[in-house]
Amino acid sequence: MDYTSPAGAARGSLHTEKAAACSRGEGVHLLRQKDRSGSDSGVSDSGDSGVSGSGMSGSGLSGSDSGISDSSSVGTCDGLSLVTGEADEPLLKPNPNRFVVFPIRYHDMWDFYKKAQASFWCAEEVDLGKDMADWCSLKPAERRFLSHVLAFFAASDGIVNENLVERFCQEVQVPEARCFYGFQIAMENVHSEMYSLLIDTYIRDPGERQRLFRAVETLPCVRRKADWALQWIASKDTSFGERLVAFAAVEGVFFSGSFAAIFWLKKRGLMPGLTFSNELISRDEGLHCEFACLLFKHLIHPPSPDRVTQIVTQAVSIEQEFLTEAMSVDMIGMNSQLMKTYIEFVADRLLAELSCPKVYSVENPFDFMENISLQGKANFFEKRVAEYQKANVLTPEDMRHGFTLDADF
Repeated sequence: MDYTSPAGAARGSLHTEKAAACSRGEGVHLLRQKDRSGSDSGVSDSGDSGVSGSGMSGSGLSGSDSGISDSSSVGTCDGLSLVTGEADEPLLKPNPNRFVVFPIRYHDMWDFYKKAQASFWCAEEVDLGKDMADWCSLKPAERRFLSHVLAFFAASDGIVNENLVERFCQEVQVPEARCFYGFQIAMENVHSEMYSLLIDTYIRDPGERQRLFRAVETLPCVRRKADWALQWIASKDTSFGERLVAFAAVEGVFFSGSFAAIFWLKKRGLMPGLTFSNELISRDEGLHCEFACLLFKHLIHPPSPDRVTQIVTQAVSIEQEFLTEAMSVDMIGMNSQLMKTYIEFVADRLLAELSCPKVYSVENPFDFMENISLQGKANFFEKRVAEYQKANVLTPEDMRHGFTLDADF
């Protein structure tokens, strides 16, 4: 390496600092976090779980209220940040064979990867041609509600990807899981593109459009949800298992009420493009959430049931506030109390997948959601099954497996 030029000297300095970090037991990606300013990375200099510059202090999620626990962390020179007790986790152990997929060791994870492959779609496949007439017929309050939901979704997929790139893909050493994460990143990009396209199509005022694109900064109700997710990416003191549960809650709880609100429009026969894209995205997010639950089952030292319940119920409270107080579903004709119950129903289902007892013990209050599978197999596959069979990606036998939101526990 040439260290004579200014750029080479900078690279040499960074190389030396990384080597020193390894000798101190610090992960390389933690070094990168330290180098970033608070406004750039969202990580405060104090090393706590807050997110500086994003409204965390005003969101009531700092300190003990954030759900971030204090525990000693240990580093490795493989770019990992392991909390004490995680060194023997099979998913996180340094794996010199992580660059090669075969031979398959974790067939359950590989099956999820193939499901993700089989369900790939593009934003161009969604026809929005009939949506504008319905959009213009909606009441102003209904348009405002949907605009804010789309704004949250457009930002949230980017946050999920930030976590995958910054943390999970670096920490997980199992190639089968990394294959799935690679496809999840691609799909989250499609989701973000789809939501941005929806906003770009429906919102004609350029100023309002930009406000929605910057919802994490401009909309407090969206910022509160974003802050809760971002704090887990920034945290250096929480275990992989805790963060796995947190992002399962993001995709399984934070998205659930908004998905239901859009499906409510489908029940009314409105916005066919929006509702079809919602169907595809809800299916994808269900698969992502189910994969997180699968990885959780592979942990030797998972978080305690009490800790899992604490994380999930905190997400429930934030989602309920988002959809019944900050931005009430009453605006689109839905019942706020039933929405709270539905979010609790979905949370119970997630807790069951994480081998925890139910907290709310409620039934699904929305009959129109009974045939919606968040793990996704029916409608989309029925429309494209021949295409998948030709590609030998997914067989009808594979498509018969999955969970639905109306399952009994």
